[in-house]
Amino acid sequence: MQVAANKVVAIHYTLTNGEGQVLDSSQGGNPLFYLHGHNNIILGLEKQLEGCRVGDDFEVAVEPAEGYGERDDNLKQQVPRVAFQGVDSIEPGMQFQTDGPGGTMVVTVAEVDETTVTIDANHPLAGVALNFKGSVESVRDAREEEIDHGHPHEGEMADH
Repeated sequence: MQVAANKVVAIHYTLTNGEGQVLDSSQGGNPLFYLHGHNNIILGLEKQLEGCRVGDDFEVAVEPAEGYGERDDNLKQQVPRVAFQGVDSIEPGMQFQTDGPGGTMVVTVAEVDETTVTIDANHPLAGVALNFKGSVESVRDAREEEIDHGHPHEGEMADH
C-alpha cells in the first residue's frame, strides 16, 4: 500500500539542521503516526512521502517555506516585565503559553532587561532548513472517524 491521502502512516525519522545537529528523532522510540493529507506534518515532508511504501527509506531536505516558514520580525514584541508576575526568573530561551488571535500559542523569550521582556512568537524552527532521514514503517487506510477528526487514533496524535 502506498502513502496517499487518507492513509495513516507511521514513520521513524531523524531531523537535523543544516549543520547536521540532531533536532529530533523517533529512533529508539515509537514511530510518528500521522494522517496523510491532513496537515499533521510539515508540507515539505508530507509531499516527499507521497507514493512511498512500507520499508522505503527517505532523505528529504525541506526549505523553510515548506517547513515552519521564514522568520517574521513582526512576531517579536516587547512586553512589560510585570506581565510575568509570579515568575521568579525569566531567561532567554524560556517558553510560555499565551492567548493569541487563533487561540493558545507558545512564545519564546528572546531578550530580558529590567523593565521589558522581548517575546518571539515565531516557531523555534522558522527560517531553518530541515533534513529528514528515516523509513516508512506502516501504511493503512484511515477509519472514517479518523478522517472526520483529521488525525489518527493511535500514537501521539491520538490525544484529543
